[in-house]
Amino acid sequence: MLLFALGFLLVILQPSTGQFPRACANVQSLLSKECCPPWDGDGSPCGELSSRGSCQNILLSQAPLGPQFPFSGVDDREDWPSVFYNRTCRCEGNFMGFSCGECKFGFSGPNCTERQVKTRRNVFQLTTSEKNKFLAYLNLAKNIPSQDYVIATGTYTQMNNGSNPMFRDINVYDLFVWMHYYASRDTLLGGSNVWRDIDFAHEAPGFLPWHRVFLLMWERQIQRITGDENFTIPYWDWRDAEDCEVCNDEYMGGRHPTNPNLLSPASIFSSWQVICTRSEEYNSQQGLCSATGEGPIRRNPGNNDKSRTPRLPSSADVEFCLSLTQYESGPMDKMANYSFRNTLEGFADPQTAISNPAQSGLHNALHIYMNGSMSQVQGSANDPIFVLHHAFVDSIFERWLRRHRPMLEVYPAANAPIGHNRENYMVPFIPLYRNGEFFKPSRELGYDYEYLQEPALQSFQDFLTPYLQQARQIWAWLVGAAVFGGIITAVLTGLIRACQKKKGGGTSSEIQPLLIESEDYNNKSYQSNF
Repeated sequence: MLLFALGFLLVILQPSTGQFPRACANVQSLLSKECCPPWDGDGSPCGELSSRGSCQNILLSQAPLGPQFPFSGVDDREDWPSVFYNRTCRCEGNFMGFSCGECKFGFSGPNCTERQVKTRRNVFQLTTSEKNKFLAYLNLAKNIPSQDYVIATGTYTQMNNGSNPMFRDINVYDLFVWMHYYASRDTLLGGSNVWRDIDFAHEAPGFLPWHRVFLLMWERQIQRITGDENFTIPYWDWRDAEDCEVCNDEYMGGRHPTNPNLLSPASIFSSWQVICTRSEEYNSQQGLCSATGEGPIRRNPGNNDKSRTPRLPSSADVEFCLSLTQYESGPMDKMANYSFRNTLEGFADPQTAISNPAQSGLHNALHIYMNGSMSQVQGSANDPIFVLHHAFVDSIFERWLRRHRPMLEVYPAANAPIGHNRENYMVPFIPLYRNGEFFKPSRELGYDYEYLQEPALQSFQDFLTPYLQQARQIWAWLVGAAVFGGIITAVLTGLIRACQKKKGGGTSSEIQPLLIESEDYNNKSYQSNF
């Protein structure tokens, strides 16, 4: 009955989030390179008649890229989305969306003027009703076609530069699986050649902002197809877990009784078909994932390669990672040392922050531990545990932002791997989002985490932390300034006393200096010690 009601709601709601807008997946839009659909509210492109936005040329970043991708003009994702479109809707104020028909994250109301902050909760703190609703929403998304978006089944060249569009429908859940695949797929170089050292969503500064946007879009999509505007993604706090606590039929599916690599038949997820898991096949055919079913979800938690991932992450691992002051460093890829991003992503040791790609820590450790569909990057979003996992990873990112309060300039503006500079648009999202736009606290984007809503005292401590860290960095300067100040005070005091003696010839109680000699000495010593 619940699924029937949700299906009915889909008919009257228009979801809007994702990759290629259906309204722009046609010959006219591709040949003109313009994606400026009309807003339903007034029928004008980008809602221009209602001052919601206008059709504008895309402004691409000209900042230099890192050396990891030595090609140019061979990948549709370069300078996203200019291979497909060079004009899109630029929305005004708090409006957002490919036609400016939505509100920015964190705003609601007919004119997008009402601020809102929703709370993401621990999956184990949900009531039975809330948990069952979450599972039903997931299953609904897997079985409902996306109304506004389609996926590309061929490259721009294979589409004959736009004159032969190659797109197909896809369900809401798989739309996001496909986007994750598309952002991380290899570059097709022709023949049987590919370039593997490329990823627009991983192994570089954009890893955390990209997945933050991904979750926000996924969350909004569920809200819209269900009509439940209060829905938020739950998270799984996996710190110090001894096993996969969500891997049971009450939550995300238990183990199959006869085949440990599959899910229990009692789980709704056992009937799901995965997509985009055969990267070598796509590469050999020089083609893209077409989102056809490729078999059931595979998962065998804990039976992974222990030499690479000996255990699940600990609280100590997370705390050490949070102590790192640099967001990014060095080559800004998986070889970066002392990088918060690289340590949280899992390519650096969570106890030393030294890069070690042969080991998997924190974020990566969970993927490897699941030992199945989640362990292969391009198709990892097929397993619904992906959402719970990345919500918690995002919460760690949020803790770092609150603790260190970085300026936007901390996010690299140039020389990051392709697609990861601050002003680069994230692949493959339309509407367009820049990496730097999501390098800010979650409350500014309309959401918070239940376990981060701490008492006032802790909030005050978090407030002081960045200033104390800055004070430590300039401590030597402060000490020097104090010594210099003490010397100046002594000189001035001596001059004042000399003048007084010369003028009055004595030191009556009415004209004595404020500090006698011994007091002045103690004062300098106190300042110097400070």
